[in-house]
Order: sequence, then structure tokens, then C-alpha cells
Amino acid sequence: MDRLPYSAAWLSRWREEITDAVSAMVSTFEETHGFPPGGNEVRVADENDRRAAREYARESLGFDDLLTFYESIGEVVLSDVGNGYFIHSARDVLHRLAEEGSVFIPEADDPHGMVIGSDGGGILFVADWGGVIHRSRTASLDEAEFDRVADDLPEFLDLIRRSVARFVETGEPGYL
Repeated sequence: MDRLPYSAAWLSRWREEITDAVSAMVSTFEETHGFPPGGNEVRVADENDRRAAREYARESLGFDDLLTFYESIGEVVLSDVGNGYFIHSARDVLHRLAEEGSVFIPEADDPHGMVIGSDGGGILFVADWGGVIHRSRTASLDEAEFDRVADDLPEFLDLIRRSVARFVETGEPGYL
């Protein structure tokens, strides 16, 4: 998938690729795994999501790529891909930020970020102020250590896309 330019059109193509792959996976999921699939979708943003995106834009930790994402995509729920991949809604990100504050990322150039996603095992994905995406090494943020997984949001989204494709093709968890 082309990385540039990152835009609503890029996100629409990304969503279509994920949706197509997940549709193929879900069609044989119960037969393959012995239980029915859970929720697996990239939900298009509705008016409530776009309103939350405008609120997000006023946050000091906000950055343009994530704002573009939230104006187009409401939420990502891929509960049956590997251990699961989730990109939380803007509303959920803002709520968590208000309740818990920013996340301290000692390994980052800018050590403050916000939780934007998770996997099914409790690992968190945190975006720092500069847009770099970090992955917690444990499910707890108490004295958490992080690994840099993507230099920016488009790279992170491409890793998710590749993880979905790999899981659909081989049954193996992806790249995150």
C-alpha cells in the first residue's frame, strides 16, 4: 500500500483492504477455529466521532495524522486477528486521557503520550506528542517500558494491515 500522501482517501483504501481481508477470514472462522468470530470491523466515523475528533484536536498531545484518522475512522475492532488489535475511538482516548493523564514514555524523544489502542492481551499502543507509536512491553503502565513500533501513524496502520493479511493467509499473528 502506498504510504504517501496520508489522507482521508488513503484511509479509505486502508479500510477497504482490511475489510476485504477480514471478510475472507470471517467466512471460514468458525469452521477453522471451532467457535464463532467476534467483532471485526473498521468502523467509519459518524457525526459523534467527528465531534470527538474536533475535541481531540484541542488536546496538547494531539497531532495531525491522528486527527485525520479520527475524522475518517471511528474505531478499529479486530478481535479475531491474532491476539486482537484495537484502535480506540477518539471519545475513548479523550476519556482515558482525562481520567488518567498522559503516559510517561521514558524511551521517547518526547516522553508524554496517550493510549490510542491495545491488543487482546492488554498490551497498549501509545502515541507520543510527535506522532511516534510505542508498544508497552507489559499489560501494566506502572513503570512500563516501551518499544518504538512505528515512526508515525501511517506506518503503524500499515503494520496492522500487514498483520491482518498475514493472519488471514497463514493463521500466524502479525508484526505487532
